[in-house]
Amino acid sequence: MKYTDDLIEEVIRRNDLVELIGESVRLKRSGSNYTGLCPFHSEKTPSFHVSGAKQLYYCFGCHAGGNAITFMMDYHNYTFPEALDYLAQRAGVDLPKEELSKAQKEASERRTTLLSLYKKAASFYYYRLGTDVGVNGRNYLKRRGLSDETIKKFGLGYADRFGNSLYRYVRSKGFEDDELLKESGLFRFDEKEGVSDSFWNRVMFPIQDPRGRVIGFGGRVLGDGKPKYLNSPETEIFNKRRNLYALNYARSSRRPYLILSEGYMDVISMHQAGFDNAVASLGTALTREQAMLMKRFTDEVRLLYDSDGAGTAAAQRAIPILRDAGLSVKVTDLRPYKDPDELLNSEGAEALEERLEAALNGFLFETDQLSLSYKRGDPGEWTAFQHECAKRLLTVFPEELERDNYLQAVCGRYGFPPESMEKLIAGLARSGIAYQEKRETPVRPALKEKGKAQKADGSMTEELFLKFLAAYPGSAALTKGLVEPEDFQDPLLRKIYEYFLSGEQEGEARLIASFPEAEDERRAAGILQGAGMLYDENERGRAFTDIILKMLKHSNDSLLKDSDISDIAVFQKYIEKKRKIEEIERGRIFDPVV
Repeated sequence: MKYTDDLIEEVIRRNDLVELIGESVRLKRSGSNYTGLCPFHSEKTPSFHVSGAKQLYYCFGCHAGGNAITFMMDYHNYTFPEALDYLAQRAGVDLPKEELSKAQKEASERRTTLLSLYKKAASFYYYRLGTDVGVNGRNYLKRRGLSDETIKKFGLGYADRFGNSLYRYVRSKGFEDDELLKESGLFRFDEKEGVSDSFWNRVMFPIQDPRGRVIGFGGRVLGDGKPKYLNSPETEIFNKRRNLYALNYARSSRRPYLILSEGYMDVISMHQAGFDNAVASLGTALTREQAMLMKRFTDEVRLLYDSDGAGTAAAQRAIPILRDAGLSVKVTDLRPYKDPDELLNSEGAEALEERLEAALNGFLFETDQLSLSYKRGDPGEWTAFQHECAKRLLTVFPEELERDNYLQAVCGRYGFPPESMEKLIAGLARSGIAYQEKRETPVRPALKEKGKAQKADGSMTEELFLKFLAAYPGSAALTKGLVEPEDFQDPLLRKIYEYFLSGEQEGEARLIASFPEAEDERRAAGILQGAGMLYDENERGRAFTDIILKMLKHSNDSLLKDSDISDIAVFQKYIEKKRKIEEIERGRIFDPVV
């Protein structure tokens, strides 16, 4: 059911955010705000801020942010309706009730039927593994060193070499809806050949959700068939991006961290060896949803990917995703072994334990891999590497204390003079490079088509401009009539600027709630908290003026590119903006007003 903006705002307003978050996080008053250790990532110095007046929270470390609804969604993993319902009950707000429609009831029944179907299929595969039909599957698992206890724990099974035995079995159990059976991915329907099982001659790995319900399958072919591993397709109950293999077991581990590896067999072998905190992604690269799922159960992840080039590249992609989810990351060196299963078979559990204890900090792993692209004996290349390390230190660690600790570690590791690095970082901070680097995304290099790269850079300028206004609320009056809403290319940022121009003092929560996407809410919350302002009192005027200049120049460049300059109105607008730019360049300074 869609609720009105006014009702959502009332629910948010009637829940004291400080009190709500204080139930899960120890908060301490700091001026007009409250601070505490962030619940979304591991830290020792508080960087998590809660504003009771604005009804917003923001972490300057991992950049989590939002209002009461987003907190319930991120911290407690509620859906939007669940979060709104909980907060409404907490505040005594009556939400309008609506009976499930016929379509909603049918969808719920389909989910229940699918879960029942997969449970029956898992039992069938497990049973077949123990019969004469499954001898090849049993032999494979025994060669891999798995015990009967482990096979039973993970419900491993076998899909027959030929035929439609699973289809006949589930039909005998009352599953008659062929359309649903087709969507399950367990069967193939052909007008000429009839129905056959999708998985054949494969060892079967049931995939379970964190609650232990079978939601899909992975199958490892026996012999030379292709593909080697085959997963059942995504359905109403199975989303690869939002699930992890064996998390239903690892969530109960007493170990203080999760081990993330690449494959089913790696995870199963580790569990058998006593590492019951191991999980794996499901045939895909690690996703943000999987990282957030892990954050629900731990603060630290140790990567145990294959030691080849592909595994190293996968680790480098995973580290920033895990870090952005608020997780501490370490990388385990398996060399000379290819994967954890091979290490366990060669040296045993004690050796793997030692490797895990010696795991390298994720940031240092990244800089080590980066250093391979630079020649240490070449002064120019080594200086370029030092600059790159400085940018990364500033980008990844906005908190000064944490950044200083990593700075000392990096300098000691590569022989950089700490004083030089400190000066380099200070210069980069003044130039705003930290903010620009932070806004970069892995897909940014693809934006090389004409106009797209410029638009991305413009968006970063627009966002930084708004952060100044959030940090110094009185400054919006200085820019009124100078920077116009139409100068913003990003609709979200334009909406926030219009809010600043309106002069509202207590409408942040309503503004946040007006964005339908959770990512937009977090982004807006970060802006409204004025996060990332690294300028001291003597520098901020010059920096603010530079950003205003960039805004105006970018707007005029876009006007030339996207509009008909022969139109007299467009030409006059271009000339007027050019006049303003020249006036500022002659020495005008805009000092941000608190």
